[in-house]
Amino acid sequence: MIAGGLIILGAGELASGVAVRLVRCGYRVVMTELPDPLAVRRLVSFSSAVHDGEATVEGVRGVLVPLDRAGFVAGRVTVCIDPGREAPGLLDPAAVIDGRMLKRAPGPIPGWRGTIIGLGPGFTVPDDAAFVVETHRGARLGEVITRGSAAPDTGVPGLVGGEAARRVVYSPGAGRLEPHAAIGDLVREGQVLGTVAGAPVISPLTGLLRGLVDGRAVLQAGVKVADVDPRGQAVDPARITDKALAIGGGVLECLLRAGILPEDSGTWTG
Repeated sequence: MIAGGLIILGAGELASGVAVRLVRCGYRVVMTELPDPLAVRRLVSFSSAVHDGEATVEGVRGVLVPLDRAGFVAGRVTVCIDPGREAPGLLDPAAVIDGRMLKRAPGPIPGWRGTIIGLGPGFTVPDDAAFVVETHRGARLGEVITRGSAAPDTGVPGLVGGEAARRVVYSPGAGRLEPHAAIGDLVREGQVLGTVAGAPVISPLTGLLRGLVDGRAVLQAGVKVADVDPRGQAVDPARITDKALAIGGGVLECLLRAGILPEDSGTWTG
């Protein structure tokens, strides 16, 4: 059996849901992010710590720490800016979970060889990872794959409240978002959610604004900037989704099957 810290590449919504489950189970987690993260569902993303210094997701605190001072800490998440994937070589984790959702083969991690768990399409077992966890909604969500790949990316957001592609909003141009609404607001179809370089970002439907990119992020045209949930007030944008929790359960299964045990089992009291 192996005990040791874990590194999660990426600190967006799905990766953060995984991190919360693992911390609650007693694992010590370091998450890495880009210097200018583009997460939309920021209330459930530890990537918010990059701009704000810290972020809390469902009671689990994440703290931004310089990469050269990072370490595995019990009971919270350490967040580091690490675009070059240097953290595994520096910290030598028991496993690396790649939650960046690149949807393509990631290439080898510089200076490190060990157990890799890939989330979603782009990974093939055993070529790129020891395990892959299915991220596509449906009967196999969260399933552990030990040979082959996850379901291919469809390019269409999952169906929520009867809406799929329409609920996601993309940047009309390059620049920074000037927000006219906030996460958690009830918005109307046609409402201006903000502007990018003077061009309006328009809500495609009526519902709850579940996600909105940080106004400090530098955007390229066509990137995702907002997410409107047609279910309205029935949704809590500060709650981890069932999808992220299911994927976290799959990652936990991978770790246990690999004999990687938590260092702090039974200590979580949040």
